[in-house]
Amino acid sequence: MSFIQIVDYETERAAEIDAAMRSAMAEMPGEPGFLRLEHAQDRDNPRHFTTIIEFPDYETAMANSTRAETDQMAQQLAAMCTSGPSYRNLDVTMTMP
Repeated sequence: MSFIQIVDYETERAAEIDAAMRSAMAEMPGEPGFLRLEHAQDRDNPRHFTTIIEFPDYETAMANSTRAETDQMAQQLAAMCTSGPSYRNLDVTMTMP
């Protein structure tokens, strides 16, 4: 069963966060192990963003979370937020096409 982590935050520095995320991912050694990463902006509140990361399972997600590179990236991005980040850790119980 797959596992999804949702990161929810607000920022006035969206372009900087986007650039930092892309740079950090490009520089990470090895594979992060996720199946999918989506970064979304709220249409009703343009300062509100959600990042959705899908992993094959909880164990892979936790292994990624404990990487020093992941922690460094999370701290850098959190410093650019005006609210959050908050995290939701979800076990996928149903998937439909």
